[in-house]
This record gives sequence, structure tokens and C-alpha cells, in this order.
Amino acid sequence: MTEYLTIAGNTLAYDVTGQGPLVVLAHGIGDSRHSYRFLVPALAAAGYRVANVDIRGCGDSSLGWDGYSRTDIAGDLVAVVRHLGGPAVIIGQSISGGAATITAATAPDLITGVVELAPFTRKQSIDIGGLLRVKRFRTGYTQLGQVMFRGSLASWKKYLDVAIPTKPADWDAELGRIEAKLSEPGRMQALQAMCKANPGDAGAQLPNVTCPVLIIEGSLDPDWADPRAEGERIIAELPQGLGELVVIEGAGHYPHVQTPDQVLALTLPFLAKTQSNA
Repeated sequence: MTEYLTIAGNTLAYDVTGQGPLVVLAHGIGDSRHSYRFLVPALAAAGYRVANVDIRGCGDSSLGWDGYSRTDIAGDLVAVVRHLGGPAVIIGQSISGGAATITAATAPDLITGVVELAPFTRKQSIDIGGLLRVKRFRTGYTQLGQVMFRGSLASWKKYLDVAIPTKPADWDAELGRIEAKLSEPGRMQALQAMCKANPGDAGAQLPNVTCPVLIIEGSLDPDWADPRAEGERIIAELPQGLGELVVIEGAGHYPHVQTPDQVLALTLPFLAKTQSNA
């Protein structure tokens, strides 16, 4: 059942499944909590209370927020944890991976661990060499540019096609759901605002993180010419010994959608470790 949390006159939609230690899920841009449809039942069955959140401007959450930065999203996630009664582990994908870093750095009393799936957690520079060398990176970059500057839904669908190299069985229905949601007035504008949000605010907080961090990248993620190198850079900017990087071969930007069993196999031991450390 969908619940709502009011923050500064706006609303965040979320649902809670299961009983046990709290795990909060936060999806990427242009998506919704439905992105975690394959992970939620398994996490709940493993003994966790799973709060699956529509980040601001997405899914069933309201529009009209003052900002769509990672810092803004992080504040919302901390509010959810406080409302539900933490502490919690945050699992965040893409923009929400960066937001999860900020939650860990700014609310260490509430956040016991962070899992970042294909995260945008560092300030990015234009990789000219990568654009020339790597076709999937060039394709993803081009389509995201069309989304950012023109609000093109067709380009977003083309981006998703390369971002999820192997589609789940329900992909046709899921793509239809995404298209319908982004066709609602204001939803594409929220996506564009998130595209333009600089991840440098998350990168600046990496040295301040004190809890364990698991970074999961896909080897075929079109958002970077070399996803492993991006993950290694994030680990290098964390305090020594806190970060772990795993690259799933063949996965794209949505490993929790494309390879949920592998993500779960990595996440469950990490969650158990955070509980034993608490």
C-alpha cells in the first residue's frame, strides 16, 4: 500500500514491505520505485523491512520541488529514515547513489551502510577519448544529451535500450509504464533537472563517509567508457578500507533490473555485515 510523507508542502510516495532492519531503496532519474520490483520481495523474505521510495518528482511523488540535486534527494531519504525509525542501509541507483553518499556523510547516526548501483557520485568531465573509442558510451551520451536539452521521450527510450543490454521478461510492459509516467505534465522537466544536477556535491562528501560502502557497476554501462575505472575512483575518494567495488559482467546501468539475482547475492552479505557491525 502506498504511503506518503509530507516534506515542505510536497509529498514523497513510498511503500514498506517486510519486517526487520530497515533498508531504504532509491531509484534513478526518470524511473520509480517499480524499478526495484525484483529486489523487494527477496529482501523482505531475507528478513528486512524494505522502504521503496519514489524520489522527488518521480513516480507517485509530487512535482514542484525547489530543487532536484543529490543533496535535495539525500535530505528526503534521511527524512524517510527518521520517519520510519532508523538506522537504515540505503540502496541507491545512479543519481540516488550519489544521494546515498550524502546521507551517509551527513547523518552517520542513521545510516549504517550504503549500496550504490551504477552511481553518479563524482563530478564528471567530458571523456573525448572514450566517446571516440566506445560505441555504447557514445550512443548513451548522445541520447542523454537529447533528453537533457530537448526533453525527448524518444531519446530516453533509446537510452534505456542501450542501458539495459538484456531486457527482463516484463520489459515491454515496464517500458510502457515508464513512457506513460514521463508523458504526465512536469515529469520530463523533473528528469531534465536531475540530468543537469552536478554530482560534485556527492563527491565532496566522499571523504566524510564513515560506514561501509558497496559499489556495484555493470561492465556495459553506457554512462561511462570504463565503468570499472569510475567505480575505482569513487573507492579511492572514500576513507581507506570503507569501500568495496564489484563489476557485474554484461550488466548495464540498471543491474538491479537486468541481473537482480547477482545484485541480491552481493547485497545480502553486505547487509548482514552492517548488522553485525551495528
